[in-house]
Amino acid sequence: MTRYRLHLLALAAVVLAAAALAGCGSSKKSGGGSSTSATTTAAKSSVSGSISVTGIWTGDEQRSFQAVIGEFNKTYPKVTVRYQAAGDNLPTVVSTAVQGGNPPDIATIAQPGLIEEFQRKGAAKPIDFARATITANYPPDFVKLGTLNGHLYSFVYKGANKSTVWYNVAALKNAGVTAPKTWADFLTAARTVKASGTPAYSIGGADGWTLTDLFENIYLRQAGPQKYDQLTKHQIKWTDPSVAQALRMMAQVIGDQSNVNGGKAGALQTDFPTSVENVFTDPPRAAMVIEGDFVPGVVATKTKLRAGSGYSVFPFPAIGSGGANVVVGGGDSITVFRDTPAVRAFVTFLASPQGAEAWARRGGFSSPNKSVPASTYPDDITRTVAAPLASAQTFRFDMSDLEPASFGGTPGQGEWKILQDFLNNPSNVSGTQAQLEAAASKAFK
Repeated sequence: MTRYRLHLLALAAVVLAAAALAGCGSSKKSGGGSSTSATTTAAKSSVSGSISVTGIWTGDEQRSFQAVIGEFNKTYPKVTVRYQAAGDNLPTVVSTAVQGGNPPDIATIAQPGLIEEFQRKGAAKPIDFARATITANYPPDFVKLGTLNGHLYSFVYKGANKSTVWYNVAALKNAGVTAPKTWADFLTAARTVKASGTPAYSIGGADGWTLTDLFENIYLRQAGPQKYDQLTKHQIKWTDPSVAQALRMMAQVIGDQSNVNGGKAGALQTDFPTSVENVFTDPPRAAMVIEGDFVPGVVATKTKLRAGSGYSVFPFPAIGSGGANVVVGGGDSITVFRDTPAVRAFVTFLASPQGAEAWARRGGFSSPNKSVPASTYPDDITRTVAAPLASAQTFRFDMSDLEPASFGGTPGQGEWKILQDFLNNPSNVSGTQAQLEAAASKAFK
């Protein structure tokens, strides 16, 4: 992928634990003879074969995934897993391989729409063999996300929490502001920060997807998950009153140009990395940036601030009754193109707590697996953003990633361009709705 998207399971942990306990009990009774534990270990050790995995992960992420493979091989030493890093070109690489009849055994895909396309073509294989593991370890909304026509085809292994607000600790402290929990408190905090001499918001408006992220977080909380699903599928129109209400709330952030670093002109010329740098430079040019849990990666390359003392994070504020435990996110999903015993073993391992913990303890990873203890994550910041993925009562995948790319994910057109125009003129709610509806109608034909 060419943008900062969250690129958003099978040997069941419960079954494994039960097998292990049964084995221990059997060993005591038999006095060292043949045991369930020994049989289970032998069965695992007998699985052999080679697996090809094509993934988006490069650099540190690739090294972390290689560590996961190493952990898997402790149990399955006869299975060879070969990983190919495709980076942002993964959709093209995998689509070309599928078209040529030679897909990888497993791919990590960040777009549910692409997985559905592979499923319709008969290329993606169901992973119902892992359903028990995934159901035991994943919240229902994640199981639903990977289900197509009654069968499970994917699960989010590496998640992304996009319902976060990152802030400069000194800027909020100087203004006497603490992390707000509700939308009303959030707006009050922003005005207080402005009064202290620092604009509250840094907006990366040059990248239209940052604006879709803001809209989606507001809309899910304000309109609710059912409306969110309907709008995603264009089952309701963008001229619906719920969209107008969300746009008006969005305008409460972007409409006060004096509280946005650079005003509307500056925001429209600011890309995402610069929007982060604006907040975490010294002195800060803004106090907060509203974006996902990939912000620290930019902080690490652009500034010298430390987590906790220099920068921190709070959850996207609650709106009305639709705020607590609500997460918009993304993630990289495990998708299978060849079904073999080795593939089944590896997919099951990735879906287990052990498979997630192998990366989580290294950092730079958020798992929707609710069986991963929060203590596994290496620091408080990671725990703050990772835990809501697994505990969310309502999780929805990034709306624009679920829509046709011509509407939801293309620079210079569709949602990206129309919301950039809205940033330039946030009073034009009805006109923005009409433009969104016209573009959506064309894309969903």
